[in-house]
Amino acid sequence: MSKGIIVRVQSPDHGTKRIETKGNESVATFLNKVQSSFELGDTGWSLYKEHNKSGFIRNSRAKKVDDFKVKHGDMLYMVLEDRANSVAAAAATDWPEAPPQAASASTMSSPVGGSATNPGVVVEDEVDQILLKQDGKIYRTRNEQLCRHGPKGKCLHCVPLEPYDEQFLKSCDPPIKFLSFHSYIRKLTGGVDKGKFVNLENISCKIKPGCKEHPPWPGGICTKCQPNAVTLNRQPYRHVDYIMFENPTVADRLLNYWRSTGNQRIGIMYGRYETHKDVPLGIKATVTAIYEPPQKNSPNGIELLPDPKEDQITAVAKKLGLSPVGWIFLDLVAEDLSKGTVKNFRGNIDSHFLSAEECIMAADFQNKYPNPCKLSPEGHFGSKFVTVIATGDNNNQIHFEGYQVSNQCMALVRDDCLIPTKDVPELGYVKESSNEQYVPDVFYKGKDSYGNEVTHLARPLPVEYLLVDMPCAFPADFQYTFKTLDGLRTFPAENREHMGETQDFNALVQYMEQYSPNQFLRAMSDFHLLMFLATSEMLPLREKLDVLLEAVRTQNEAMALQFKKTEEWATVEEMMSAHAPSPLASRQSSYVGPGAAPLPPISGGSSGSMWTCTHCTYLNQPGLAACEMCSLPHDGGTAM
Repeated sequence: MSKGIIVRVQSPDHGTKRIETKGNESVATFLNKVQSSFELGDTGWSLYKEHNKSGFIRNSRAKKVDDFKVKHGDMLYMVLEDRANSVAAAAATDWPEAPPQAASASTMSSPVGGSATNPGVVVEDEVDQILLKQDGKIYRTRNEQLCRHGPKGKCLHCVPLEPYDEQFLKSCDPPIKFLSFHSYIRKLTGGVDKGKFVNLENISCKIKPGCKEHPPWPGGICTKCQPNAVTLNRQPYRHVDYIMFENPTVADRLLNYWRSTGNQRIGIMYGRYETHKDVPLGIKATVTAIYEPPQKNSPNGIELLPDPKEDQITAVAKKLGLSPVGWIFLDLVAEDLSKGTVKNFRGNIDSHFLSAEECIMAADFQNKYPNPCKLSPEGHFGSKFVTVIATGDNNNQIHFEGYQVSNQCMALVRDDCLIPTKDVPELGYVKESSNEQYVPDVFYKGKDSYGNEVTHLARPLPVEYLLVDMPCAFPADFQYTFKTLDGLRTFPAENREHMGETQDFNALVQYMEQYSPNQFLRAMSDFHLLMFLATSEMLPLREKLDVLLEAVRTQNEAMALQFKKTEEWATVEEMMSAHAPSPLASRQSSYVGPGAAPLPPISGGSSGSMWTCTHCTYLNQPGLAACEMCSLPHDGGTAM
């Protein structure tokens, strides 16, 4: 039996109160006693062991009071937050001992319990950790004309510049229009206080919950729970400064869909965030592959459908050292088929860069993939997820444009305040308050006919205020994370069944026929093939696939050979050796796997009776060499 103890809790508004508890009592029960004693709401407050906001008491039904080393007579300190979605969100969530990656990933849907005072909860991206350790200063050589000191001295003309120096950024060719995010942080933390009071808060457009001074909306609202009005400003920084496709093949596989069908297409770009040397403390998104989720396509629009394999794809990509870095969509209209030109209707004086609907979708993606940040009370701030458009340029050639939407736009979309207009694509519209939802006033500044700066209500709203652009291009020397042999057939991309490209066992056999036994690692170095092997329910490879993924990631021939010798892959080889792709398929190559026998004669024919597949019992039409349901060969099943 644990003895009862008395813990003192000090509040800036309610003084000090004594709370009776026990060492083996759960933290959640203890915090409920504190809430009742001080008559607090569910959010807006948090407890710390020290007055300097260290030793955060995190809510948990699994942890006990003793786990936080709280003893009889100890004083705990209450902090009343200005925003309800701050650290108190952690006090309302039972967060078990999860790995750091899970803590940062949780910010996609709800705030985490991390803050600048409790940075151990938030694990920033690897590129952020690298840039945090860099000096970031812009070093200059001695100016022979202006410097009057010795070779080891420094003066105004050669002293290192800060990464946010405006004159230097303007003098670059081309000029750098936006600060990198880490340069922006250095600017905030570069004063006398060294960023002691820097706090990157995400905008909230919702009424703060828990206010007991009036009925809930629409019955009442007060200045304590009412969200502040938003004045839109052009964001001075960007989270990603450059988008680089490793090689043209990455984008060509997506473009070939439009070339074949004339329909537009969406893809999720997988790659890495890396440092970018052309911008002080810059970040670039390197795209290595494009995954094509389920969607409905037409020449004039795209409808994105739910993807049941999304979590599997992301998990497999993570084992390859990749993560979702952005999304890309096509907006192409052919101008002259003989010349291969496309129309230019974006970015000119008579058109727009992004439509309001596209901005909303970009903001939705960015909210789904937030940027972990220790300087934010919520544990995340902004997003590195980028948007790429393939469209026509001024020379009527296909080119790529890169964008992000601002953090303000992310907040408006997250809180369901921004909608597109019906007839004008470049204008958005901020919703008006209703009985179901309170929407704060949103303003932007513009100039009237006399050139005076005036403030406008964002109904409607030019989406240019919400955009941050960035260059998007290919490197001079192409890079290949996934490198197959030139001139050979690639494995089909996902969700293209409607155009005759299907990811099935037949496609696997035809793909593997092209490679000799000593080219196994090269054959496996195809992103779409790996995704098929990882998500296929027919192939028995999931338990051993980690070895193959690591071999592809490191290009390790020995590890690939280790996977090749497993029983699971041997089973797949046996299935391939017995499989006939189709009656009309080319049979010039007899190789379908390491050590496999030549393909057997095609069974069935143009005539005969219906037959039942011995593998899945599906009833097939006569003349088929393989089962329509499971794609396995017709091997003398029972005739009907």
